[in-house]
Amino acid sequence: MAVNQTLDQTPRPAADNEIRVEPGQSVQEAVDRAGPGATVLLAEGTHSGNVVVTHPGVTLKGAGAGRTILVPGPVAPSTVAPLHDAPPDVVSGIVVHSDTGIGEVAVEGLTVRGFSGAGVYAHTVTGLRLHDVEAVDNVVWGLYVRESSGIDVSRCRGENSRYGGIALAFCARADAVVADSECVGNAFGVFVDNSSRARVLRNRCHGNAAGMLLLHQVYPGEPEGGVRDCLVSDNDVYDNTLAAGGDDPEALGAAGPPISGVGIALIGTERVSVVGNRLHGNQPGGFSVMPAALVVDSSAEWGGSDAVDNSLEWNTITGNSPLDVRISVDVTRQRLANNVVGASEPESLSGRAAEGTQ
Repeated sequence: MAVNQTLDQTPRPAADNEIRVEPGQSVQEAVDRAGPGATVLLAEGTHSGNVVVTHPGVTLKGAGAGRTILVPGPVAPSTVAPLHDAPPDVVSGIVVHSDTGIGEVAVEGLTVRGFSGAGVYAHTVTGLRLHDVEAVDNVVWGLYVRESSGIDVSRCRGENSRYGGIALAFCARADAVVADSECVGNAFGVFVDNSSRARVLRNRCHGNAAGMLLLHQVYPGEPEGGVRDCLVSDNDVYDNTLAAGGDDPEALGAAGPPISGVGIALIGTERVSVVGNRLHGNQPGGFSVMPAALVVDSSAEWGGSDAVDNSLEWNTITGNSPLDVRISVDVTRQRLANNVVGASEPESLSGRAAEGTQ
């Protein structure tokens, strides 16, 4: 009987409201059969084909990142909007989307590798949990969450994607936590793109062009945005030396401005607190429009806004090149306190900033 079940390509119930999928069986068939509120258990090994989750309350759970691996194979169709900054025919590994909205979906314990779009693409989800998920060598994005809220990204990894390793895009009230995760080899490690109410905590971002980018920019045909009321705290952001941007459509960060050697950038943000982070060893590997490890600048020329009312406190920003900190907007509109800073513009930011607004 055990031999027959192994050869059978039909996923089997594992317990009440659970379906277990072995390598070689169809993950998409299991997700479709499971229905709302079910758990789909992906056994250890390599599973092929992308997966589209359209039911609420579904948990897609592997045996652990690096143990359960999802790679390209049969393509499941989806009604999700085209992926930002990607050709229309790309395929994302796991898509979470329903035309009527979807809630309380979890993806846990697996690696998504080698897809032409994103590793995970979640759109209009209320209540999303990504835990112990690796998105590795996916062409455009790693973990990409758009127009969603109630987002929990923890102990994840985004590696070697053209744009963001972990990205929140147009999540106006994200109520998001991105924590205890690692991003390496991307244009932007953690990218908060026109999203507000996000907490970015205890992450490691290294080997990117920019470790963390928080950006308010207006894109033609996209929703109005803004980046407000966010906390960036207790992160290690180091050795970001890649070069991104330029006209080559295959290049890292294609079509964007040249960026390299950036640790944390606040561009057009409002009421963002950057507290207790450690930035070191960030230096450009090519020309960069942001020549510092920590950058605060305006996005008004791109249709965004000036950066105002941001707080930079208790950060250690030393050993970066050519500058540790560069603030190109009105410094009196920011709060700076108790930072350890090396070379800076303005020069008055160098050393230990005194309590109060500089």
